[in-house]
Amino acid sequence: MPDVTAPANNAAPEAAAKVDRSHKGEAMPTYQFQDGAGKTVTLADFRGKPVLVNLWATWCAPCVREMPTLDTLAARDKASLHVLTVSQDMEPAKVQPFLTERKLANLVAYRDADLKFSTGMNASLPTTILYDASGKELWRVTGGMDWAGAEAAKLIGEAKG
Repeated sequence: MPDVTAPANNAAPEAAAKVDRSHKGEAMPTYQFQDGAGKTVTLADFRGKPVLVNLWATWCAPCVREMPTLDTLAARDKASLHVLTVSQDMEPAKVQPFLTERKLANLVAYRDADLKFSTGMNASLPTTILYDASGKELWRVTGGMDWAGAEAAKLIGEAKG
């Protein structure tokens, strides 16, 4: 007879296994990207509090699924955390309509049309990276995650504590 508690027990280690700490301590990249108004920015512009950078695209199914949780996180933690969703779409004009249609009002349509983040960091989508307030990487997660959930809160807490 199968153990009915196995799926729940296996869920946490599986999520934890996705956390990559091999880049811990590395400085945030200096890549330029555009904010929702088309102004050029870099990650350094957000120093002073922890920065959660999510690399995503409108065509990426796991990215689309996790966007509402990132929106919830951005609303909930805006005083203590910058949540930057940086689109890797080759057609930047699709990004703002995507956010608007899905009522993701707490996310800014940051765009990296040159794909500097995904190619320069050898990242598949979605990849989410947490930097501390001084701009040093703590960890990265590849694949979709519930960013409004308890596991994410615990991980993000590492930058605040």
